[in-house]
Amino acid sequence: MPDSASAAVAEPTTTVPVAQPREKPRRQPRYHVILWNDDDHSYHYVMAMLKQLFGHPHERGFKLAEQVDRSGRAIVLTTTKEHAELKRDQIHAFGADRLVARCKGSMKASIEAEG
Repeated sequence: MPDSASAAVAEPTTTVPVAQPREKPRRQPRYHVILWNDDDHSYHYVMAMLKQLFGHPHERGFKLAEQVDRSGRAIVLTTTKEHAELKRDQIHAFGADRLVARCKGSMKASIEAEG
């Protein structure tokens, strides 16, 4: 006859992990790179800069140059804050427009939070 102590041996219990709801990954805030108008840079300069720094094709560069000329500013890129700061700094470092004698340096740009 089996011993009563050995008959009461409990089987090992396993716990099933409860699935926790996943948090959606937070998207980094987006920032606009804004190019500001002045009278010291030609359309050619703006289009060349936008192609070199942003990869904008000729047609897009012309439209943005027109927008800057008409409204005083144009959003040339929307991206993460760090990338926007880099692109703003690249605009500031692009140099003077050799086609405009009075031009003393690069165009102005800034960044601002989207929305």
